[in-house]
Amino acid sequence: MADERTFTRVMVTGGAGFIGSNYVHLLLERHPDYEVVVVDKLTYAGNLANLADLDGDPRYRFVEADIADAEAIERAMVGCDAVVNFAADSHVDRSLHDPGGFIRTDVHGVFVLLEAARKHGVARFLQISTDEVYGHFPEGGESREGDRLRPRNPYSAAKAGGEMMVNAYVETYGLDCVITRGSNTFGPYQYPEKFIPLMITNAIEGRPLPIYGDGQQRRDWLYVRDHCTGVDLVLHRGVTGEAYNIGGGNEQVNLDVATLILDRLGKSPDLLQHVGDRPGHDRRYALDTSKAEALGWEPRHDFSIMLAETIDWYAANEGWWRTIKSGEFAEWYDRNYATRGAHIG
Repeated sequence: MADERTFTRVMVTGGAGFIGSNYVHLLLERHPDYEVVVVDKLTYAGNLANLADLDGDPRYRFVEADIADAEAIERAMVGCDAVVNFAADSHVDRSLHDPGGFIRTDVHGVFVLLEAARKHGVARFLQISTDEVYGHFPEGGESREGDRLRPRNPYSAAKAGGEMMVNAYVETYGLDCVITRGSNTFGPYQYPEKFIPLMITNAIEGRPLPIYGDGQQRRDWLYVRDHCTGVDLVLHRGVTGEAYNIGGGNEQVNLDVATLILDRLGKSPDLLQHVGDRPGHDRRYALDTSKAEALGWEPRHDFSIMLAETIDWYAANEGWWRTIKSGEFAEWYDRNYATRGAHIG
C-alpha cells in the first residue's frame, strides 16, 4: 500500500452529477482543509441544486465547462494538485443512439484532462470507470482488475478507451494516475433515467415499469456513499498505475429489484412490462474487491435498507424529479422505449 497522500486543491469534474456531487460533499467533510474546484458542463444530468448547500463556502468554487474544451480546462486546473474525473456520458441506452458523443466525452475528454494535468504538474489523477468495461461475467466468478476488458456497447467501450488513455499517460509521461471501477450505484438525487430511480418514479406515477427481456440480468448494487468512500481511499492511498474495483458485494436480479420497489410503494405487479432487450445487454456483473479492501475499504450500507430509504426519498421529493421527467427526458424516454415495444403510458 502506498503512503497516505494529501492535497491542497482538488478538481472534481462532473461534480454536479449524482455520484460526483456526493463525492464533493464527502471530500469536504473528510478533508476540511481542502479546496474543491467543481467542473461540470451542466448537461441534462448535471444539477447545481445538488451543490446548493455549498454556496458561500470559501473552500468551494464552481466552473461551468466541458472537459473536452482544452482552454477552459487549463484555466480551471490552475493551482489544482489532484483531479478526480467523474465527468462522462454514462447511460448505455443513450450511447446506442449517439455513440460519437460518448467518444467525445469519455475518450477525448479524458485526453484533454490528462494533457492539462501533465502541463500543470498535477500530483494525482483519478479516473472513475465502471464494472461494465469487463463485459458479461458468467456465473460462479468475479471480475478482477487484471482481467481482459471486454466492453460490448459504445458506453463501456468509451470508458475502456478512457482507461487506456490514462494508462498511456502513466507509462509515457510518468503521470501519477489511478482508476476505480464502480458497480451499479444508487441513492437519492440520481437522474431518473437509471434503473432504480426510473422504476421508483414510474411506479409512483402509475406508469409501466419497462423490464428488458426476461429481467433476469444480475447487477451488483452499491450505495452511493460507499462508492464515494472507495473513491476517496483510492485517491489518497492507491498505488500509481493501478485499478481498483469498488463493488457492493451483493447481486440482485433486475426483475426482483423492480418487484421490491412495487411492494414498498404498494403498487400492483401488473405495472411490470417486459420490453425488447437492449442490444449487447450484459447478463451479469460481479466484482472482486479485495484490492480495495486491502487499502482499508469496505461497503457499509445494507442494500435492502438503503433501497427502502431511497424509495422513500423519491416518494417524499416528487418536486425534484417530476420537473426533470418533462422536456428532454420525456422526449428521450419516448424515443428509447417506443423502439422496444413499450407502452409509454
